[in-house]
Amino acid sequence: LLSARLQPTVFTFSAAISACAKGGQWQRAVHLLSSMPALRVAADTVSFNAGISACERNGRWQLALHLLAIMPAASAAPTRISFNAAISACEKGDQWRVALELLDRMQKKEVKPDVISFSAGISACEKVGHWEMALQLLEGLCEAQLQANEFSLDACISACEKGGEWQLALHLLSGMPQARIARNEFSMSAGISACEKAGEWQQAIGVLAEIPLATVAFTEISFNASISACEKGARWEWAIQALSKMPAAQLLPDDISFSAGISACGRSIIIDQGAV
Repeated sequence: LLSARLQPTVFTFSAAISACAKGGQWQRAVHLLSSMPALRVAADTVSFNAGISACERNGRWQLALHLLAIMPAASAAPTRISFNAAISACEKGDQWRVALELLDRMQKKEVKPDVISFSAGISACEKVGHWEMALQLLEGLCEAQLQANEFSLDACISACEKGGEWQLALHLLSGMPQARIARNEFSMSAGISACEKAGEWQQAIGVLAEIPLATVAFTEISFNASISACEKGARWEWAIQALSKMPAAQLLPDDISFSAGISACGRSIIIDQGAV
């Protein structure tokens, strides 16, 4: 355009910035956005949203926040898309406090959060194991009369798993069908891992047994966590049984699987010898 001495418009800039964002070229996206004033083209909300999204996709949370902050001065009103991209950028950058501050700012600026907003906030809390805050956001989502989705619930279950709250993790997992949300490999594995961390081997095996009923594929994580749970409970028979079922599920046991199985047998022998 410039070489042909044609004047670019806000639409051509926005399209180019968006293309850079989709192509992972966040530097070029930001450069295009920052060059607009010099060419006497006023950036609009769409331009800024594309720039923030480019930063979000590459985890550049500080730059995403900067672009969001300068929008009002450029007469570009931040929208839900603007905030969601910024919150997601903070989530990817492990900035859970900033993500929650943005979520709070949305409501103060009368920009109504949606499921994406809450889910990004929940994911930010999940990464650092803040299960209580994750559950508060899930509650806030429901109070806003929004329908939770698999991403928000998966993140909550994972947050509970990281926080050692296995009962809450299983409660959320068991409530997914009633909420008409399909359970998936991630949610089932997180539920089993929560039980494994707490040494609840029976619960772990129970969730593992539910996987085919939920039409979910088995994963190495789900089996390994179950075997490890049995190891902690010194239940070598169940550990070996789970290990032996992996090939039928088209999964090859790895070092973690065998180590947990061997350890389960070793713990059982020690316990048996101690009982003699």
